[in-house]
This record gives sequence, C-alpha cells and structure tokens, in this order.
Amino acid sequence: MITAPDNYFFTCGASEGLTRQNAFIGAKLAAGIGHLSLVETRIQLPPNCQLCIQPELAEGTLCPALTAEIASEIPGEIISAAVAVAWPTETLRAGLVMGYAARGHKEDIEAIVRRMAEEGLGMRGLLVRQIHSIAVQHRVQRIGCAVASLILC
Repeated sequence: MITAPDNYFFTCGASEGLTRQNAFIGAKLAAGIGHLSLVETRIQLPPNCQLCIQPELAEGTLCPALTAEIASEIPGEIISAAVAVAWPTETLRAGLVMGYAARGHKEDIEAIVRRMAEEGLGMRGLLVRQIHSIAVQHRVQRIGCAVASLILC
C-alpha cells in the first residue's frame, strides 16, 4: 500500500525555448523541479498534509503533482499559470487542489483558480477554511511557457 505524503510545496517558473517542449523544460527548471519525475494527478491533500519549503529532492524522485502549464508562440503575449489548494472547515477532510493556465495577467488567473478551488469544495458540500495559491506570469518573446505546480513530498 502506498502511504500518503505528509508535506507539499508550491513552485512556479517561466522560460523561453526553441520549441514548446524546450520552453516547458526551461519553465520546470526555473521552478526547481526539472530534475523530478512528476506523476501528474488530480490531487486531494490528506487532512494532515503540511505546507513546507521546497526540499532538496534527488534526481528522478517520483512525486505526485498537479501542474498547470501554458505555452505560446505569440511575441508580446502574456501567459500565466496558477495552482491553489482549498482547505475545508472540517479539519479531518482533504484539501482540494486546482490548476489553471491561460492568456492573461497572473492576478486574474490566480483569482480564477482560487474561485475554482472554492467552488470545488462547495460542490462537495464543504465550506472553505482557507485557500493558498501561487501564480506566475510570462511575456512571450519567441516561444514561452509558464508553469505552476503543487508537489507532494
């Protein structure tokens, strides 16, 4: 049986590249997670999971993650990515994680992902105790990418 992680952290980054894939790799490197093997999933955080400072993890470490990403090839375009976790008032219930990425400023994208997380808890019949989030913005030069992640560790 797989045990539930005790900790999570937020990170984000943005980059340019010769291709979308290279821009994505650069954004993950800028976020400090380019060396990890992320297992992308829809995440509900265990009730006792704690926010931590990004730890140093060995290359290739498998980590459950929710990553929001966007790439663009339109010079001058502003792109943003954000993730949020909403914690319910019932402290024995899981936290709900949402990700969102789109064209636009990070303040707008972060506000949207926070509303998504709040609505998601509401759909489960739960009230929000608190919401934590992170967002990143990038102005495209050639081919750009913005990435925001919540990583369990």
